[in-house]
Amino acid sequence: MEAGIRIPFSPDATNGSGWEKLFKEWRRLEIGDFVECLEETLSIGSCRILRLAENCAREWMPGHDTLSLADTAKINATQSEDHLLREIWLTLLNCPVLLEFPSAEELMAAVRIRRNIAVNAARTCLNFHTSAIERPVDCWRYSEETGFVLIPGSPLIASLKKACQPKSGGGGRLFSNGLAMLEGQDDELLGEQLYSFSCYRATEYVILLSIAEEAQASNPELLTLLQAQWEKKAISSGRFHDVFMDELGTLEEPLPLHYYVPGDRVWFRNPDPHSSDVPGFEGSWVFYLGGGLFANFWKCNQPFNLLTKCLEIHHWRDGACKDGDGALQMDETKVEHLVAQTLKSPELTARVFERMHRLRDGQGIYDEGGCMDATREAPKFVLPPHTDLIRALTAS
Repeated sequence: MEAGIRIPFSPDATNGSGWEKLFKEWRRLEIGDFVECLEETLSIGSCRILRLAENCAREWMPGHDTLSLADTAKINATQSEDHLLREIWLTLLNCPVLLEFPSAEELMAAVRIRRNIAVNAARTCLNFHTSAIERPVDCWRYSEETGFVLIPGSPLIASLKKACQPKSGGGGRLFSNGLAMLEGQDDELLGEQLYSFSCYRATEYVILLSIAEEAQASNPELLTLLQAQWEKKAISSGRFHDVFMDELGTLEEPLPLHYYVPGDRVWFRNPDPHSSDVPGFEGSWVFYLGGGLFANFWKCNQPFNLLTKCLEIHHWRDGACKDGDGALQMDETKVEHLVAQTLKSPELTARVFERMHRLRDGQGIYDEGGCMDATREAPKFVLPPHTDLIRALTAS
C-alpha cells in the first residue's frame, strides 16, 4: 500500500518556491536527514512522494504506533513549539495511507493548522453541558435560527478565544513552563468564567479558531469569509464536518489503533448501550496533543493518555443514574472515583483496558467492540487556488 505524502512537482520550480521553504523548514527542525523524497511520474504529471525513512519509522513508530514517539525520538511536544512541529512532521510523513496535497505550501499550512489546534486545544477550558447556551455576552448573541453568532464589530479570533480560553491563560498552557502546566489543577483558573459547551461544539470552536489564525497569516480572503459567516449564521454539527473536515480511514479499512498526529480530531465511542443513552455520553470528542496526550476540555491541566481515557469511558456505565424526575444522567464524581480505584489495581486496569482497547462496533451495534475509532479528522485545504473551504462557504 502506498504511504506517506504525494504532491505535484514541477522540475522547473525556482528558488523561493514552496519546495525551497519546505526543505528549509526541515533543516531548521533538524529532520531533513530522516525524510525520503522520491519522484514519480503519473498521467497527471510529475509528483514527489515524501515519507519517513524506513529505518526511522521502524525504530520510532513500530506498527505506526505514534504514542511513544516522544520517548523513542526524544521529542517533547509540550515543551516547545519546535518539538511539537517535529512530532507533527514525523507522524504525518509516516502516514500508513497516502496523503494528497496540491502543493508544498498547502502541506506547510496543514502542519501549522495542526500546531494551532494542539496549542488551542490544550488551552481550552470549559464547563461540560449538552444544552446550556452561554458565551461572552459582549461579543456573541444567540437565536435558535442562527446559533451563536458574532455581534458586529467583534473579531472572530478574539471572540473564539474569549469563549474558550480563560483570560489568565492558566489552563493547559503549552510552552510557558512545559509539561508542569499540564499536570494538576492550576490556581490561576479559580474564579475565571468558564462557558458551557458540549465536547463536539468545543472541537468546532478549536478548529475554527485554528483555521482562522492560519487564514489571518496566509489567506485573508478566507478569514473575511469566516468572519462574515459567523456574523450571519453559525455552521455546526454535521454541516461543520462537511464544510471544514476531511476524514481518514473507515471501519472497513481502519487506521492503526495507535496512529495519531498532533491536531487530529478523535472520537472515543461509549460501547455501553445503557450509559450511552445519557445525553452527551454517547462518546467523547477530543484532540491529540502529541506526546501520548489527549485534550481534556473540562480539566485542562489533566490531559488524558490512552489508558485513562479508556478507563473513564468504561466507568460511564457505573456512573449512569436517574435524577429526581427519572431522567438519565451521569454521576461524574463517581466515575472519577472509580477510575482512581481501578488504577490502584494493575490486574483490574489491564482487564478493563483490554475490553475497551478494541476497534469500535458500527453505528447502532453494541457487541464486542471497544471505544477505539477507525478514523481521524483534520481540516480541508485553506490556500488559494485549492481552498475547499471558500467554495463550501460561498455555497452555503
